Amino acid sequence: MRIAIVGAGAAAVGLLDALAVGVAEGGEVTVFEPSAHLWRGRPYGPDLDSVLVNAPPAIMSIRHSDAGHYASWLGGERAAAHLDDLLGQPLVPRALFGAYLADTAEAALAVLRRRGWRTRVVAARVVAVARSGLAVRTEDGHDHPADQVVLCVGGGTPQDHYGLSGAPGFIGDPYPLADTLGQVPDGADVAVLGSGLTAVDAVVSLAARGHAGRIALVSRSGLLPAVWQRPLSHQRRHVTAERVEALSRAHGVVTLDDLAGLVRAELEAAGEDFAHFTAELLGAGSEPPVERLRRQLAAVGDPAIGRQALREGVHVVGPYAWRLLPEADRERLRRHFRLATSVASPMVPVNAAVLLRLFDSGQLSVVAGVHKIEAVANGFRVRHDSNLNAATAAEDTTTTADVVINAVNPPPQSVPSAAEPLVTSLLAAGLATLHPSGGLVPADPRVHVVGDLAGGGPFITSGIPSVAARAARAADALAAAPTGYAGSR
Repeated sequence: MRIAIVGAGAAAVGLLDALAVGVAEGGEVTVFEPSAHLWRGRPYGPDLDSVLVNAPPAIMSIRHSDAGHYASWLGGERAAAHLDDLLGQPLVPRALFGAYLADTAEAALAVLRRRGWRTRVVAARVVAVARSGLAVRTEDGHDHPADQVVLCVGGGTPQDHYGLSGAPGFIGDPYPLADTLGQVPDGADVAVLGSGLTAVDAVVSLAARGHAGRIALVSRSGLLPAVWQRPLSHQRRHVTAERVEALSRAHGVVTLDDLAGLVRAELEAAGEDFAHFTAELLGAGSEPPVERLRRQLAAVGDPAIGRQALREGVHVVGPYAWRLLPEADRERLRRHFRLATSVASPMVPVNAAVLLRLFDSGQLSVVAGVHKIEAVANGFRVRHDSNLNAATAAEDTTTTADVVINAVNPPPQSVPSAAEPLVTSLLAAGLATLHPSGGLVPADPRVHVVGDLAGGGPFITSGIPSVAARAARAADALAAAPTGYAGSR
């Protein structure tokens, strides 16, 4: 069997590792990746040490069948060197996690070669796939025959919502911050577009470089990520895939109210008040962001299980439950996208502490209700409905900046710009279709999608656990695929 893997980021690493763990029969694996930073993808390439992995090791294993795989690789000495005292967990620079991915990929390739597989990496971008024979075409015009094709092209890149591309002082994509922040003068007033984890990375890294100018987090909602709670030993009994499956069997459908009932049961079994928990959760949009940040940072050691159970449920149970929800309930959840993302992808306490220090010093502010940003002479003008850091909200307020850093996270299941020709080719050949809610859905059993591009997934961006799970399922599908499939169509 000839397997073509398009892309060499975390999804490809998870797939190679799953193949090495579970597939015995020999074949051929070809990985196509033009980047010099193999196996790391956009998020985990070389960068500043201030750009941290935003989760503890227990949920960062790229091996779906072994939750301790990453922690074992990290080892005691490296873990101790990067311990976050507040979280009680090691938080390493993302470039170091990239080294873990690279080591895992190379080890998987070595295992496959020992089992008789031929492996190679082609340093070229794939721009098309032909249906007849399933030939993979690279941008240099060469065709590479394959029996199975797996897309591991990663997530999208920030969108230029305000048409600022080409304006002096506009940074369209912040990563790698080691390169982009070198373009920011030390005393410049900086507007960071967005208020999610990418924006937090930008602010923390500016601070790490000793930036002296004002910094504003500029977004429509002004909602910051929640702060990680110190991991608890609680084992979920109600917010589980098994309970969701039982609801589906009993009623033929699973509703949002059903899922809320599972959360309620989880909290009540732990002696906690569901109404209090939901009131605090839904109050995030009206609570001043700095007050919420301060309160959650002070409560890192809170023993209440609600936030952890919900966060784990979103990542572990969410992908399965999402497929069972009625469309009306999915739309209800989409309307709470920012809140859901805040809870599902919190910021680590060490970064929260940096933000709070900058807020308290007056260097950092939150600008919410943004409706227009325009390039003007010597900088940018931000128009917004209210300023959450002001004593009273004002309508149509203007904030100025010398530099704008676009840290708006791309929508989940969006097509990376570099993969657009490939996706267009797959659609034209009838090998895949676009999902109504975003992402790509294979229309041929020889085509697979691993990672955030996979259509039909939840409305939040895929994390490492879901990428690893999809990679394992793709490896199972490849193991079950008939040999020589390409010649049969």
